Amino acid sequence: MKKDYYEILGLQKNATASEIKKAYRKKAIEFHPDKNPDDTTAEEKFKEAAEAYEILSDDNKKARYDQYGHQAFEGGQGGGGFGGGGMNMDDIFSQFGDIFGGGGGGFGGGFGGGQRQRTVKGSNLRIRVTLTLEEIANGVEKKLKVKRKVQASGTTYKTCSTCNGAGQVTRITNTILGRMQTAAACPTCQGSGQIIDKKPSNADAQGLISEEETVAVKIPAGVVDGMQLKVSGKGNAAPGNGISGDLLVVIQEEEHPKLQREGDNLHYDLYVSLPDAILGASQDIETVTGKVRIKIEAGMQSGKILRLRGKGIPSINGYGKGDLLVHVNVWTPKTLSKEQKIFFESMREDEHFSPKPENSDKSFFEKVKDMFA
Repeated sequence: MKKDYYEILGLQKNATASEIKKAYRKKAIEFHPDKNPDDTTAEEKFKEAAEAYEILSDDNKKARYDQYGHQAFEGGQGGGGFGGGGMNMDDIFSQFGDIFGGGGGGFGGGFGGGQRQRTVKGSNLRIRVTLTLEEIANGVEKKLKVKRKVQASGTTYKTCSTCNGAGQVTRITNTILGRMQTAAACPTCQGSGQIIDKKPSNADAQGLISEEETVAVKIPAGVVDGMQLKVSGKGNAAPGNGISGDLLVVIQEEEHPKLQREGDNLHYDLYVSLPDAILGASQDIETVTGKVRIKIEAGMQSGKILRLRGKGIPSINGYGKGDLLVHVNVWTPKTLSKEQKIFFESMREDEHFSPKPENSDKSFFEKVKDMFA
């Protein structure tokens, strides 16, 4: 089970952006591989801290993590953050190098990190997938057609002559504090350490071509509208020995004709005829797992809410299922025959037709208050 990101950085959930950055820098310096050579435990802790910072330093990702935990970034063929295999040590240095004050991810020469070759990552792709409420309730695997860039057959690379394959260029300047060394990604190869040697005529300047691929994405039950799932390595390819970007799958929930969703709960409006409300009846209603038969008790009042436990949407965090709330609406006919009018006229003064609300019959406002309590 993955560790809590706040716990990894030693933070509380209400930590500010500056506190998050400060905590990550402290952990990164403590477990930096140049400071802990051949220490696999330190290297793993370094990666964990970088993964936690990657999520918590982004306001949108942090909000999704706070609400849904690690599952907010899971789906398809990879997990969220770096855990899905999309990032390695070089990516961490290239992405968060500014944390340490060095352009290339090192400590300004302090631990020799400035010479690390940068692994180039391809760009991410984003695709929107529309799901029915039934698919959201049960989970589904979708086969998505994705047009992505891949390395063209026949493309070869050679070592960049500007950086000699290091992926970085260094500069030494004299300051009042002494000689300072800084590193930056090579402007010729953009940090990959390689440049195009040969490529086919149909490839672009980076030796890539566009191809359509069918990607199978497993979507867990309980996702919500706007949630973003990541499929690692199914974005655009990177030139040379780089790694492919990710495919970001954005969830769009299709409106249901009869059910309305509120978190993990569902709402259903049930219209009952006056005779059925008076005499009682049984009626089929629609749920996300099929139809179920419910009993309408004799004397059922309009506004009554029947709760069907466990007939809602599964929690994305695995905490059971929501409920289906059936709102009873007694249907009053607008037109009556002559005989029907005579009957109801005779019932005007009948005590059985006089309203007699009981203490247990809550008002409309009380019911609304209970729903949002």
